[in-house]
Amino acid sequence: MKVWIDREGCISCGQCAETCPQVFAIADDGLAEVTQQPDESCEDLAQTAADGCPVSVIHTDE
Repeated sequence: MKVWIDREGCISCGQCAETCPQVFAIADDGLAEVTQQPDESCEDLAQTAADGCPVSVIHTDE
């Protein structure tokens, strides 16, 4: 699975980083970022974070 964020649309809610801190974090500029691609142990959490993004800016490619 590959994960990426359309950071221009991010509203800095932090939901992704709370759901899957292994993959997402809030960067110094206040926007979410992908810190590493998910491995098998956290793919489900990364997908949950993407599905739960209130502005749908987290994308996955399985």
